[in-house]
Amino acid sequence: MRREERTQAGVFQHCSAEGLFNVLSQIDIELIKTLYDVALIDRETLKEWSSKAPKTSGQWNAIVKLGYDVLHTLAEAFVYFDRIKAERHECLFTYLCEKHQELDFDWNFLDRIRTIRNRSIYYGRPATYEDWKSVELQLNLYINTLKKAVEQKLENKK
Repeated sequence: MRREERTQAGVFQHCSAEGLFNVLSQIDIELIKTLYDVALIDRETLKEWSSKAPKTSGQWNAIVKLGYDVLHTLAEAFVYFDRIKAERHECLFTYLCEKHQELDFDWNFLDRIRTIRNRSIYYGRPATYEDWKSVELQLNLYINTLKKAVEQKLENKK
């Protein structure tokens, strides 16, 4: 994807054009519940790790990645209610921003945390305490928002 397309609308258009939003035949409530449960377990681990890691520790790389995973897992569970499976993380996040504006998520933030995580995994640039501190507040806010949204949708399915 060319650099000028790295906007919310540009990424959404690219993902749509490339068929990267798969429509599922049904809503799999059991899968959603499992993803939700796994995300909450990971969130507890995240809280524990982030409260104990020294600022200069390399553990912040794992903490940032785990925080990202919690966000991603809850986001995936949430869009499954729309019967959508996004083939790429950036597609998932742009779908959330385009189709669920009620969540009030900032595409630039989601893309930034995805980039921090990807630098660590694919480019050998581990995330640091400073990276964590730059995303922690908004990440926790988005995690809480998705957690409540998934809970509400599960309650409505009963």
